[in-house]
Amino acid sequence: MAKDHAPFRPFETQIDENAALAVLKSATDGADDGEIFLERMRSENLVFDDNRLKNASYDASEGFGLRAVKGETTGYAHSTQMTEAALKRAAETVRLAVGTGGATLAAAPQATNQRLYTDSDPMGDAEFSLKVETLREIDAFTRDLDPRVVQVSASMSASLQEVEILRPEGIRLRDVRPMTRLNVSVIVDQNGRRESGSAGGGGRYGLSALMDPTSWKATAKEALRIALVNLEAEAAPAGKFDVVLGPGWPGILLHEAIGHGLEGDFNRKKSSAFAGLMGQRIAAKGVTVLDDGTLPDRRGSISFDDEGTQSGRNVLIEDGILVGYMQDRQNARLMGVEPTGNGRRQSYAHAPMPRMTNTYMLGGTIKPGDIVADLKDGIHAVGFGGGQVDITNGKFVFSCTEAYRVKNGVVGAPVKGATLIGDGATALQQIRAIGDDMALDPGMGNCGKAGQWVPVGVGQPSLLIGGLTVGGSAV
Repeated sequence: MAKDHAPFRPFETQIDENAALAVLKSATDGADDGEIFLERMRSENLVFDDNRLKNASYDASEGFGLRAVKGETTGYAHSTQMTEAALKRAAETVRLAVGTGGATLAAAPQATNQRLYTDSDPMGDAEFSLKVETLREIDAFTRDLDPRVVQVSASMSASLQEVEILRPEGIRLRDVRPMTRLNVSVIVDQNGRRESGSAGGGGRYGLSALMDPTSWKATAKEALRIALVNLEAEAAPAGKFDVVLGPGWPGILLHEAIGHGLEGDFNRKKSSAFAGLMGQRIAAKGVTVLDDGTLPDRRGSISFDDEGTQSGRNVLIEDGILVGYMQDRQNARLMGVEPTGNGRRQSYAHAPMPRMTNTYMLGGTIKPGDIVADLKDGIHAVGFGGGQVDITNGKFVFSCTEAYRVKNGVVGAPVKGATLIGDGATALQQIRAIGDDMALDPGMGNCGKAGQWVPVGVGQPSLLIGGLTVGGSAV
């Protein structure tokens, strides 16, 4: 549901709005598109480690980016100086990309009053001393849970991003985007063997929700549970196995191995493994994948994207058929389709590009217990760490942080060092069962692309994927 917003605080710049609009119109004269993107960002991060506050940082920045787009060419300039002189210098730079010859300015995005999160400053939820004391309590509570705990690290972060977009038509769009996160990491020792576990989450809401003892105690217990599971882990087997993926965060494999391949720029340039397959079957029946930036309070959600297009609930794969790509304005125009609200940028210093928001697979009808019970010889992968993906062929390698050996439907010992190897196109076709337990991740995803990082969400139900290669490792 929509959130109530307080009035947006105007940017304190030395740029008169009429003057800024005149410079923007001059910079985009003969261009297909363009805008001024203004941003003010404040963030705070606290880390409690080794029984003490190890780091406390506060950062504040602001600036603008000016863009002019013509065809496949983008002119972009940015500055931390919020002055008319700096804006004029930026305009001279971006004009080099426009060159001579006229073009018709693309239709502006429709203004929206969609609000998916509060605009309250999450850093103002509590005094600094209370934040430190909460981290101290987390540390003490976690250590008291089990005598094998030898190290605890707890971190708390919050930020507030305020953006304003000025279009050549005179349209102004404003948004205030909060973000919070809390993370707990644990190291346990048993007879000289040390293992770790971590848990956390957050979203676009205040710190008070994460500072509630009910919330952080559950996070601490989950981090410890994972660490203790890993204490009992055996060496992962190597070979080709059927794999059951758990719900929620394992959707990061979907995000990386499939999601990036469905971004518009990779498909326009035909560098994606899914290029040219629109309308064709690319996944097993029952597989429906969406990218949805409209989920209230979620980490990947945005009221409108960083070009001003309202975020949407975009179906990418429907019952196994490829039906859509994620688009920003430039790639959508070049491909003759509508933008989907996926034009995102890391900050004012970066030009937007097609990016994911919250990418997830819809649930099926099978009970997850029945999926595991049907697994004759394989792996049940519940948690994932880092991974690598080649967009051109969809090949991926992902490391499991929590996984179990399964034989004849019985979940056995946890395994350590398991990596899943395959390619997204084949994995989609090899989905043999879809659970009814679709869940979103707890709110901890970041996505990197072309040197830019943005917050994202992932999700999926339990899935049975046939014939993945599992790389093992000795304990």
